[in-house]
Amino acid sequence: MMSQSALFGLSLFPYLGFLWFLTRSRQTPRLALIGFYLTLLFVAVTIPAGIYAQVHYGTSLANVDWLHGSAESFLTLANIFVVLGFREAILQAQQPQAESNSGLEAIEKVSDSSATPESTL
Repeated sequence: MMSQSALFGLSLFPYLGFLWFLTRSRQTPRLALIGFYLTLLFVAVTIPAGIYAQVHYGTSLANVDWLHGSAESFLTLANIFVVLGFREAILQAQQPQAESNSGLEAIEKVSDSSATPESTL
């Protein structure tokens, strides 16, 4: 069976491929893409924090609350960027749709008012 650290190291390659495709597609919202890259920062912070916890406290990172919480804050930051990026993209996609619908409503109001007999007086 593969060790946990080897599996962790191998898992970075698919994620790097994921980032490469997202970056290359140029369709991912910028803030979301930054958030996905910040996940790498979380990994980069977590590895030394885990080593520090093991060396100085003799236990895993998950058992050293202040250190674990500090490392996890980078993941929280990354997730916030991803959510804000996709939220912005959704709002931008809805904006032209709302504008085109309001234009149709205005046209319908004008055509309805011109058909009434009062408009000819």
